[in-house]
Amino acid sequence: MKLPPLSPNLLTELAAAHPQPRLSLYLPTHRHHPENQQDPIRFVNLMRKLEELLAANHPAEQVSELLAPLEALTQDVDFWNHTLDGLAVFGAPGFFRVVSLPRTLPELTIVADTFHTKPLRRFLQSVDRYQILGLNQHGIRLFEGDRHHLEPLEAAEGVPVRITDALGDELTESHRTVASYGGTGGGSTAMHHGHGDKADEVDIDAERYFRAVDRGVREAHSKPSGLPLILAALPEHHALFHKVSHNPALVAEGIKVHPDAVSVDALRAAAWEIFEPHYHARLDSLAEKFNVAKSKDLGLDDLAAVGQAAVAGRIATLLIEADREITGRLHHGSGNVHLDDTGHAQADDLLDDLGELVVKMGGEVFVVPAAQMPATTGAAAICRY
Repeated sequence: MKLPPLSPNLLTELAAAHPQPRLSLYLPTHRHHPENQQDPIRFVNLMRKLEELLAANHPAEQVSELLAPLEALTQDVDFWNHTLDGLAVFGAPGFFRVVSLPRTLPELTIVADTFHTKPLRRFLQSVDRYQILGLNQHGIRLFEGDRHHLEPLEAAEGVPVRITDALGDELTESHRTVASYGGTGGGSTAMHHGHGDKADEVDIDAERYFRAVDRGVREAHSKPSGLPLILAALPEHHALFHKVSHNPALVAEGIKVHPDAVSVDALRAAAWEIFEPHYHARLDSLAEKFNVAKSKDLGLDDLAAVGQAAVAGRIATLLIEADREITGRLHHGSGNVHLDDTGHAQADDLLDDLGELVVKMGGEVFVVPAAQMPATTGAAAICRY
């Protein structure tokens, strides 16, 4: 089973109308042998917990139908040999999705009237994430990461990974000669044969290619993800790419080396050194916006008030405290909040429900570290009116 990359579109899909009950399963997984041999066994154990939760309120036939896709997944040997650090599985009548994440997740099984998506939101909506574009005259590489992890990112359809993808037959003969000396995505400096016109042709080709890369990455990666983009390239390529780029996500500072010349961990460290000031500035800005809104009676941190504002579509931005769960339910008709510390099977994380509803109503959600939260209740909402 080849899994699609995690994107905000999945959260939208999970927030859409699906029959109940809805199953959510989270499992920490391993990338390598022999540790990954235990992952299918632990997955089966969690699946049995789901079975127990379902059996308490649903007929055996429906339970069997709901668990059938999970049973099939246990038999997919190739899938279990290619997991990352965490696995999320979502199921409902007629619906099944699997997500693999480059981040460890705690074991969790929930049967509720909504999908439990906060761990995914924490990953997608954390403000420490960024993308890297590794670039030279012949090809590109893409990465996505945060302060702790950096993973290769498969280029979306329409993004010209090689210069030949963009220029094809229009590539000048002199650039074909140059390209034979520098591998696709390699870190070697291009070797120009001759002077004058031939070198100029290569420079023109590079500019045309950089424009095509900028357009493709902007449309297929930056816009859908909303993530800042850091350029990693040889020093002589930075000025030209910034000159032709129309990508508002492109960070002014960049990594002055091609990623092939350093390890992935070194690339992550270099990217975080550039991005960390932007990260802290973003957190400070969000907290300040909330405090200003609160001074104008447009900032809410009482959970009951946040619930009612979310249902009314008043919330433009919601900050949710990372690593915090508040067990309860949100009534999507009235916005009433019901806290529940009894362990009821249908109860979920209230903060997760609030975040899901705000996104559904066109608002933004950011998962923020506890130390930077401007409220102590777990949620801080900035209202439109």
